[in-house]
Amino acid sequence: MTTLLALQTALQTLATPNKKLTLQRFFKTGKGEYAEGDIFLGITVPEQRKLIKQFRMLSLQDIETLLQNNIHEYRFCALLLLIDHYQKSDDSTKTKIFELYVRNSSQWINNWDLVDISAPHIMGDFIFNYGDEEILEKLAESLNLWQRRISIVSTLYFIRRNEFQPTLKIGEQLLLDQHDLIHKACGWMLREVGKRNEAILLDFLEKHHQIMPRTMLRYSIEKLSFEQQQFFKAK
Repeated sequence: MTTLLALQTALQTLATPNKKLTLQRFFKTGKGEYAEGDIFLGITVPEQRKLIKQFRMLSLQDIETLLQNNIHEYRFCALLLLIDHYQKSDDSTKTKIFELYVRNSSQWINNWDLVDISAPHIMGDFIFNYGDEEILEKLAESLNLWQRRISIVSTLYFIRRNEFQPTLKIGEQLLLDQHDLIHKACGWMLREVGKRNEAILLDFLEKHHQIMPRTMLRYSIEKLSFEQQQFFKAK
């Protein structure tokens, strides 16, 4: 059977208590941490990727139901299925999936791994091919941490097509962000820009390195030469 209930049952069967505790510590689910209260079953990513191959025929309605669940692996599998649907869909269905993604972005796409596996493939793809980059700018202004991370990680889709301006624009918007997860994401995207066009990264760093959070700077310069890294660290 390939029903929603069958998928949920299969996930429960794969649950591993020891891994659950490890994942809850790793993903900061304790009181006052960024993923406070997130519930894990203790299932590895390869196990989840293998499992969802049997459930690719689930409807978008069932996938959204799966996404709107407190169990982390349910949400992770829902996003994997959503990406699979998106990549196989016509323009009209892609629009529906994009809208589904946006309306669930603040409450249910609510940990960095969920953002990182999905944002480029859905948000980034849709805006690049059909949408308006102002959507990313609005998300970057959100009070919600996960929407802000979505805004910058989505630009990975643009970077892979050698379009760097959205990353630079959102990166500038988030320069003064207070959260470490945003610093890491911005630094990661800037590093990806630099891997494709070092001159553009260096120009960005020259303009902004003095106010960039240290983590953002450190991530962004990882692929530069030792001398270049030392130059920006010293300044």
